[in-house]
Amino acid sequence: MNGEIPNLKSQISNPKTTDLPRLRLGPIELDFPVVQAALSGYSDWPMRVIAKRFGASYSLCEVLLDKFLIELKDRHRTRRFLKVSDEEHPVGGQLMGAVPEDFGPASLKLVEAGFDVIDINFGCPVKKVLGRCRGGFLLSQPETALEIVSRVRDAVPPHVPVTVKMRRAIDDEAESRDKFYEIFDGAYERGVAAITVHGRTVEQRYNGPSNWDILREIKQHAGSRVVLGSGDLFTAQACLDMIRQTGVDGVTAARGAIGNPWIFREARALAAGLPLPEPPSLYEQRDALREHFRLAMEVYDENRAAIMLRKFGIKYSELHPQFEQLREAFVVVSSLAEWDAVLATWYRDDLPGRRRVIDEDSPIFSETCEAA
Repeated sequence: MNGEIPNLKSQISNPKTTDLPRLRLGPIELDFPVVQAALSGYSDWPMRVIAKRFGASYSLCEVLLDKFLIELKDRHRTRRFLKVSDEEHPVGGQLMGAVPEDFGPASLKLVEAGFDVIDINFGCPVKKVLGRCRGGFLLSQPETALEIVSRVRDAVPPHVPVTVKMRRAIDDEAESRDKFYEIFDGAYERGVAAITVHGRTVEQRYNGPSNWDILREIKQHAGSRVVLGSGDLFTAQACLDMIRQTGVDGVTAARGAIGNPWIFREARALAAGLPLPEPPSLYEQRDALREHFRLAMEVYDENRAAIMLRKFGIKYSELHPQFEQLREAFVVVSSLAEWDAVLATWYRDDLPGRRRVIDEDSPIFSETCEAA
């Protein structure tokens, strides 16, 4: 894994091979409009690096609490949550909280750590987050939400884009829809460069389909303002379909990218008019898993890395022809030696991989945005 996309980069370099425009986040221009979303407990430095190497033009760090960042002094925790490396750029940091005054200092901590974009989370639907007046709760409080936007925009340097993540409303009531648009329009007026909208309401959490029709209405309302879409993007084809069906400027692959960095390579191939690449072979999967663990060892100790990587291994296993047995093997991994043993046993032969079967009822597809 050397940072290149084998046999693909040269085939998509000609802009005539794709009808997808580049994506702009203020002064930052991305060469492809499919990016990796912020995923609490997942989109740490190792996951972001792997995604970048497989074609993600941009990624977001897992959401962090404003107060947590302001008080963060421990060297090991700083390395874990705020590590940014040269090959990642551009990369965004995402903030969540309830007190507007805390957002300015917290956003500066992210800028100082090396994040290129500051994203504000007004979308998390987790019950504990809502109960603490954070995340999606703020869609019911336009005045507070917009004060937060202003404080972040005023705090960070002008060249650092500020973006917002929202859901389409708290619920389907007309009042909620009005509040959504008050925040949506007000955020652009206060200088945000782009807004990502998830096609479910906060009340829906992760249940039911993402409403792409509403995403199309929102983009039509936004006009030339940059809007990204989110929700039900479990395949490369779905990423391209959302862009083309709704008119959004880009999309954020979230749960569909966990254990499947190939979604970005596949999206680039499809956008270039190439056939959908074959699923990664077992040797390709093994190499990605091995590199993911090696990167994790740079920010965690061995025991922590092994435990952190269990959930990734479980998702990677869905691309393996014997995924059910492999999943059980990953569940009990607790050391580098055990990780290597699983790879030696289950990835011994270079067999074809399988397409992931979408299972939104999987425990890993539950609430994923609770901040540190």
